[in-house]
Amino acid sequence: MERAAQLNPAAWPSEDSIPIVGRGRSTRLFASTLIACACLSALLAGWLPLQVSVITVFLFAGPHNWFELRYFLMRLPVRFGKSRNFFLVAFAGLGLLTLSYISLPVLNSFNLLPDRLWPYLLASWNTLMLLWIAALVWLRGKNKRARNWSAVYPIIFALCSLNWLAPEFFSLGIVYLHPLVALWFFDRHLARTRPGWLRIYRRCLCLLPILLLLMLWQLGQTAALPDDNGLFWRITQQSGAQLLPNVSSRLLVGTHVFLEMLHYGVWLVALPLIAPLANDQASKQPVPRAIWKVRSVPVARHPRGFPKLITTALALGAFVVFLLWLGFSTDYATTRDIYFTVAIAHVLAEAPFLLRML
Repeated sequence: MERAAQLNPAAWPSEDSIPIVGRGRSTRLFASTLIACACLSALLAGWLPLQVSVITVFLFAGPHNWFELRYFLMRLPVRFGKSRNFFLVAFAGLGLLTLSYISLPVLNSFNLLPDRLWPYLLASWNTLMLLWIAALVWLRGKNKRARNWSAVYPIIFALCSLNWLAPEFFSLGIVYLHPLVALWFFDRHLARTRPGWLRIYRRCLCLLPILLLLMLWQLGQTAALPDDNGLFWRITQQSGAQLLPNVSSRLLVGTHVFLEMLHYGVWLVALPLIAPLANDQASKQPVPRAIWKVRSVPVARHPRGFPKLITTALALGAFVVFLLWLGFSTDYATTRDIYFTVAIAHVLAEAPFLLRML
């Protein structure tokens, strides 16, 4: 039954059927688009970091979560089968870690947590997250017996040790590394649906460290950004200005905004445009590709699927997007704080679905 969730690229013309000239033209267009978008994102993030941060979060934070939800539903099998334990641990950990993460700032706001306990609680949460990922790796490895996943465990335990040495810096590292996970999703999706583009995509990724170094060179010695109002102060603190006082806040905010723009670009533009059209497993007929078509989700169109549940989930997600836009319009700073606290759910959800693609 798990095959029902696998995307079938049959609706796209095979690469062998495309003329060589057309194939080369499409590859060049793909590469030039990637390079242009990355350079433009770096330019805007370095030029107006605070303003671009406000605009991008307002416009794209909610929609990109809806697209992530839809993409994960596309990858969800109709019946878990041998992956039952994997998904049980994934969903249980996702719920417990999300609730515990949200409860920390709530308890702190009511002064129920002494300040001296905050680093220990943060380190404990980070450790639980890493152990949850280790459990998912172990369960995934049992289902993929052809691969040896044991090398991951020393890395996870080493990360646990580093976390206890500096839990706040470890959490800041997650803030900066999380946007890059979208690039990994895109890599895995290209490997499944557009293998001919995979090599050029990985070559384009070499541009990323170059752009980051250029931003460091241009912004590293610049004056700190103004944080004389609550919103700008929140943005600089979220980027690590308090933990790294000797680093220009313009560099920190610009780097974070640049990575977030790449993250939004993958989920909102790249993946929806290249996602292949899945064929219905029963009728072998192509399913409508439009993103609002519930039947394009395998777990909804399968005879044993859950179309009403999927429709409700997607409709509820769209309603949450509307609420976010409404909240940003009325009280941007508070809504931003709430969003970046609750958004830990989609950060955690990426782990099991990425492991499923490896």
